[in-house]
Amino acid sequence: MTSSTTNIAEIDNVSKAYKNGRGIRDISFSIGTGDIFGLFGPNGAGKTTLLKIMTGLCQADTGSVRLFGCSTTDRFEQAMARVGCVIETADAYEYMSGYANLKLAGRFYRGLPRSRIEEALEWVGLKPYGKERVSGYSLGMKQRLALAGTLLSSPELIILDEPTNGLDIEGIIDVRNIILNLSRSRGIAFLISSHMMSEMEMICNRIGILCGGELIREGDVRELLAGGVTMEKFYLSSVEQWKGGGIHA
Repeated sequence: MTSSTTNIAEIDNVSKAYKNGRGIRDISFSIGTGDIFGLFGPNGAGKTTLLKIMTGLCQADTGSVRLFGCSTTDRFEQAMARVGCVIETADAYEYMSGYANLKLAGRFYRGLPRSRIEEALEWVGLKPYGKERVSGYSLGMKQRLALAGTLLSSPELIILDEPTNGLDIEGIIDVRNIILNLSRSRGIAFLISSHMMSEMEMICNRIGILCGGELIREGDVRELLAGGVTMEKFYLSSVEQWKGGGIHA
């Protein structure tokens, strides 16, 4: 993983409250070029809410998000021009081939060369299956097709919401290797929400822990896990401290 040099995403005191009392409060962190940032937390912690706010699918009550120096509120198209994302589910038309699905998605990108579709399929290991119907794809293949879709615009930041959720071991390894390869070979930064800490520990250079809508810990993996502590133990310890009032977000 490449060390970060410049912030390409800046989340500043973002809050969102729902009628049921859930939401997120005063979330702040940044993502640098080359970062693979893992956002961890239990279901309901606010991970998807934050990602939706970052990608314009949901509006924050307070705070701001800047991507590549552009506010997602005032200059949304410019902010998202170099961002690819998969939020919640990786949907595709099952009666169409993988290639046809990407061709359809490519209509949203002006001037997209047709060769990009073949390249995207190759980057995620689906080129031999590109002409097959998605209905015959495994769950892991569908997830890789969704990843291919994020690559059509040649993004510099990819945002993924639980990309390994429901996958078997082989599918998890495939997604992990694709992320690492894209980070190393193309310099793409990633923001990945997950609750699979042991898996993300293998690829992330920075992490943040969301609990109860608050970002309770955030920083460099090597610093936070100094002394040989595992990600799982660090997570459980951080949550216990937060519940006991020892950590103030």
